Amino acid sequence: MTADQSDDPKILSTTNHQFPNKPEKTLCVFCGSRDGSSPLFMEETENLAIKLASLNYGVIYGGGDLGLMGQVARTVINHKGYVHGVIPHPLFERERHSSTLSGQYGKTTVVQDMHTRKRLMGKEADGFIALPGGYGTLEELMEIVTWSQLGIHSKPIIVFNIDGFYDGLKVFLKSCVGTGFVGLGQSQILVFANTVDEVIEKFQNYKAPDGRLDLNWDIQ
Repeated sequence: MTADQSDDPKILSTTNHQFPNKPEKTLCVFCGSRDGSSPLFMEETENLAIKLASLNYGVIYGGGDLGLMGQVARTVINHKGYVHGVIPHPLFERERHSSTLSGQYGKTTVVQDMHTRKRLMGKEADGFIALPGGYGTLEELMEIVTWSQLGIHSKPIIVFNIDGFYDGLKVFLKSCVGTGFVGLGQSQILVFANTVDEVIEKFQNYKAPDGRLDLNWDIQ
């Protein structure tokens, strides 16, 4: 690993990677490190990545080369797009089977812990897209939704509901509203899309809903 100088001790190393173009926007993609049971998951992930690259939208993601994560990164890089992977050191050996920081997966930053990973991804991203995944994907999605609810950010959050994967989440959100635990406006922080074109359209036209908390997070 080659280390760049950093003022943050939790950033362990970062590769230098030259990209042909500076991305117009950078989207954080949350997704699984497995392929999933349906071929549609990998196919639609590839289609989304191609679309993002064609629009000169970059990707910041979890840094692995397996499953949907690897599909996103490889596809965007192969289409001359910007990719930045942020991965905690303990996960590097498990989710980065290429065992290299050569640039095949764009720029890679190795960090000390999960909190640093999410902080860096959230800071760089202009918006967030959740693809199918497991516990980690759901946890990342819900944390970034909570940040919006608390007024930490107002960036778009799009759920790509490939093959109905997130239908259960829709039902859960309706239950939360119906039982009084989530306000109607707050439930609209998440926007669902069923196609690649819908993902892009809803990202570009996203407006943060009413009902979020207007808190001041600046330390005086």
